[in-house]
Amino acid sequence: MSDNNHKIEDSAQFDIIVMGGGPSGANAAIAAARDGHRVLLVEKHGFLGGSLTAMGVGPMMSFHNPAGEQVVMGQAEELIQRLMKKDASPGHVPDSVTYCSTVTPFDSEALKVELESMFLEAGGELLYHTHFAGADIDEANRVRSILLCNKAGLTRYAAKVFVDATGDGDLAAALGASFAKGRDADNAMQPMTMNLKVGNVDMRAVRADVIANPDNFDFDMGVEEGLKRLAETSRVSLKAYVKTWQAAKERGEVTVPREYVLFFETATPGVVIINTSRIQGLDGTNPHDLSRAEVLGRQQNLEIFRFLKQHCRGFEKAIRMDSASQIGIRETRRVRGRYTLTAEDIVNETDFPDSIALGGYPIDIHSPDAVETNSTHLAKNTRYQIPMRCLVLDEPDNLIVAGRCISATHEAMAAFRVTPIAMAIGQAAGAMASVSILEDTPANQVPYASVRKRLLSANARL
Repeated sequence: MSDNNHKIEDSAQFDIIVMGGGPSGANAAIAAARDGHRVLLVEKHGFLGGSLTAMGVGPMMSFHNPAGEQVVMGQAEELIQRLMKKDASPGHVPDSVTYCSTVTPFDSEALKVELESMFLEAGGELLYHTHFAGADIDEANRVRSILLCNKAGLTRYAAKVFVDATGDGDLAAALGASFAKGRDADNAMQPMTMNLKVGNVDMRAVRADVIANPDNFDFDMGVEEGLKRLAETSRVSLKAYVKTWQAAKERGEVTVPREYVLFFETATPGVVIINTSRIQGLDGTNPHDLSRAEVLGRQQNLEIFRFLKQHCRGFEKAIRMDSASQIGIRETRRVRGRYTLTAEDIVNETDFPDSIALGGYPIDIHSPDAVETNSTHLAKNTRYQIPMRCLVLDEPDNLIVAGRCISATHEAMAAFRVTPIAMAIGQAAGAMASVSILEDTPANQVPYASVRKRLLSANARL
C-alpha cells in the first residue's frame, strides 16, 4: 500500500497524542486531558498499565526514599488512594526484603479500571489494540503525524504535540533521534523477566519458615531488620530460599541465572508475584529476540514453579494463576536529549533548575551477563531530581519523551525506571504538552515556571 492511500485524519482532531498507555503514558494523558485538551491515548494492549498489568510487575517500588519520606505524590498517589478506597491496595507497606523502605501492592485488574477511569473522566479518548507503525515530519522538522496499525488497517493521526511513552523510544527512533542502549562498554542491556503469579500460598507457613530459617533468606539490611519488618508488614516480600535454590541448581533442577527466588505478596493475601526468571543477551526492540525471550521465560517459569512446589514451605498446594501477557523489559533504548542524567546526579542529588520529578529508589542493575544483581544503595535522606531537559530533544520540537527511555545513562536509568517515578515523569510530560498548547510554544522550549506551577497545583513533589 502506498503512503498516499493511508487514511489521513483531520489535523485539528487532537491537540496531543500519547503513544503508549503504561504507567508513564497513562499519567501523561491524564494530566493533559485534565487541562481540557483533546488527547488521544494509543495502546497496543486492550487495557492500560503497561508493566504493572501487561508485564505482571508488582508491587510498585517505591514511593519513598530510604528514610521513609514520600518523594512521589501527584497523580501516582491519587491512583493509590483510589485503589485503597476499593480495597484493591493495602497502600504503602514496609518492604520485608529491606531493599526499599516501602513497597505498594495492588490488584492489577482494579488498576486497569482506575487508570482508565481517571483518563476517561478527564475527557480523553482511548485507542486500544493499536500498534505504532511509523511517523513523518513536515518541512519545519516537526512531527506531522504518526502511522498506526489496527483492525482498520493503517491510519495516520495528526496532533500538535506528541508524547513517546512506548518505553522503547519507538516514536523517537522512527523520527531518527539518536539513542543509546545498555552499558557504554558493550551495549549489553539488563535482562528481561517473565513474571509468574501464583495463588493459594500459605503465607503463615512462609512467615514461620523465615523465622525458623533466616539464613535461607537474603535481607539487604540484615536479618534483624528483615525479621522486624516481616512482623510489621501486611504483605510479604522476600529474597527467598537462597541455599535451597543453589542446591537445586547444583542438582540440575533449575537453570535460571538468578541468585534466589524473589517474590512479592499482592493486594490479595496468599497470591504472590514471582519475579525470578532472567533472560539475558536479548534485545527487546528486536522482534526475533523478543519472541525468543517469551519462549525462554515460560520454560524458566516451569522450573521455578516446580521448585517452589517441591521444596518450599507454604507452596505445597500453590496453583499457577497466570504468567504475564508480555515479558517484562527493564531496558532498551534511551534517547539522547538535551541533558543526560547520570549515576553521579542520582548519588550526589544534583540540584537542577528544571526538576519535574523526584526519586528515592536505588541504582538497581540486573546483570546483563552474570548471575548477580548490582545495587548502589543511596544515603538515607536522598531525594534525587529528574530534570525537564531529559524529556526533550533538539529536534523535533513538538516531541516529548516519557518513562524509562528518557535521556540518561545505563546506571541512572536503573534507578528511575521503577513505576512510581515513571508515573511522576509521565505527569510532567503531560504538563509540558499542556503548556505547549496553552502558550503556543514548542514543546522543547516550554517555560519551566509554567510547568512547575501546573505540577505543584496537582500535588506533585519537585
